[in-house]
Amino acid sequence: MEVIIQCDKCGVVITTGDERNHHCRILCEDCYMIALSPLKTCDPWAVHSAKNFENFAGNKNQLTQVQSEILQILKMEGPVEPETLLEKIGSNMQLTDLQREFSILRHMEKVKGEKQGQNILWRLYV
Repeated sequence: MEVIIQCDKCGVVITTGDERNHHCRILCEDCYMIALSPLKTCDPWAVHSAKNFENFAGNKNQLTQVQSEILQILKMEGPVEPETLLEKIGSNMQLTDLQREFSILRHMEKVKGEKQGQNILWRLYV
């Protein structure tokens, strides 16, 4: 009889032997990687690394499709709330995935977040 293992975080079915244990939780590989590398909004070393990589890459576009879409939407719409940006991208992406993509752009100093009243808005870095 085959044992069905599910990720304790996202619920996806995991093939026996592919499960990961993290703080007494069984996780799929994706959730495990996220647990090991949480988002950091302020990471000077990541900014330094991203800027150096960008200089090394030259004119080559090193952005993912989602990152390019984020920049295009912010250029056209101006500052937006993360949830609004997620709707405008219109994919099956989760907010945490969008935050990860945004974080990469932030480390490249292409975008930034700002608080206006009670709202957090994402905008181009200018």
